[in-house]
This record gives sequence, C-alpha cells and structure tokens, in this order.
Amino acid sequence: MASLYLREDLDDVEVGARLSLSGAEAKHAATVNRTRPGESVLIGNGRGLVASGEVLVSTNTELTIDVDSVSRVERATPTITLVQALAKGDRDELAIQAATELGVDAVVPWAASRSVSRWEGAKVAKGRERWAAIVREASKQSIRAWTPEVRELATTKQVAALAADARVLVLEPDADAPLTGVEPDGRDLVLVVGPEGGIAPHELAAFRDAGAELVRLGSTVLRTSTAGPAALAVLNASLRRW
Repeated sequence: MASLYLREDLDDVEVGARLSLSGAEAKHAATVNRTRPGESVLIGNGRGLVASGEVLVSTNTELTIDVDSVSRVERATPTITLVQALAKGDRDELAIQAATELGVDAVVPWAASRSVSRWEGAKVAKGRERWAAIVREASKQSIRAWTPEVRELATTKQVAALAADARVLVLEPDADAPLTGVEPDGRDLVLVVGPEGGIAPHELAAFRDAGAELVRLGSTVLRTSTAGPAALAVLNASLRRW
C-alpha cells in the first residue's frame, strides 16, 4: 500500500505534472519510510485532493513524484464530530487518534467539569496544536483524503449550543436509549464523550435542555479513550459508511 504525505498548500494538480514536497514531510519519507525512486506514493492536501505517482526524487529535503492519477473525494455527509472531554494521561489523545482512523470529521476538546486535565493559559494553544498533530499523523496512516478539523477548546455551554444545528448524542452509561437504536435523519451528528469521572448531572441537564439525546453503549462502562471510537464504529455501520 502506498504511503500518504500531506501538503496543505496544494490547491490543484493535473495528471502529468511533477509534484514535490519539502521540509519535514520529505525527510520523513526518506529517513523513516525509506521511500526510494520507483516506488508509488500519494500526496494529498487534507481537503479531498489526492495525487498518486512514481517517486522521481527522494532525499532529506525533497520528495518529487510524476503524477499519474488524481482523485477528488467529497466530504462524507452527514458529518460526525467528536466532542472529547479532556482526560488525564494520554487517554484523550488515544481517543482522537482512533477516532481519526475510524473516519471522524472533526474533534472538539471539551473542558468538562470533571476533567482532571486542564488547558489554561498557554496550554490552550499548545494542547490544540498537539491534537492537530495527532489527527494529521493518524490521517496519513489511515490514508484519509480529508484531515479532521480540530476546533477550539469548548465549554459545556458551547457544547450544548451545538444542538441548535446538529443532532447531539451524549454517551451516558445510564441512558435508556441504545446508540444502536438511533436512526439517521440526515442531520450532522455530534458525539459527546465525558471524562474519567463521567459527565456531571448539571452538564447532562444542560445537554437535555438544549435538545441533545442521551444514549448508551451496551451494558458496560467504557473508558473515555474507547467510548468515542466504539460509538463511531456503530455510526459508521448505521450510516453505511462501512
């Protein structure tokens, strides 16, 4: 399987053109993936455009291919956004990495009331940059034409407000309705996953008041790092993405 590299400033390319990468992407191709002339690779822009072709040059500073095919992939609809509560250790990072591999369209870091981890001051920008790097690498690994957007850190009030324009599904172990019973209705979907200590009662009330639906995943309690990806698998099946 060909490797995918990203060049976000790429707007268009045609068959027969020569397309190059430089900087960290070129170095990664040459030194980590050991890409050699004659091999076939993919270069995309993370916004649906993917070009493939044979490698002509592969050095620490340049990767150049002769483009032999170009695909333009439309963004999946309805979209699925994962609102992931900040969690201790690397559990939130594991969640967004797996969610990217499973096809999530956007991720939102959520400062839940029970989140042990906190992004404050300079940590807000640094945390978002870290998540964006994780999502970018997971997109490359899974050969995705679209790189999920990492949005700004959200408060509970801002998460609840998403219900005005999308169908918000809050994962709650005590909910009566199973996620498998959710029938897609064409609206964009938002999955909300709480932190290690669960979603606080006042937050659940805020989500309900905004029009969100509480749903459960089976009869067990999943870690915050696995709940979102598990729910995405269910939705992928119901939306016929898989």
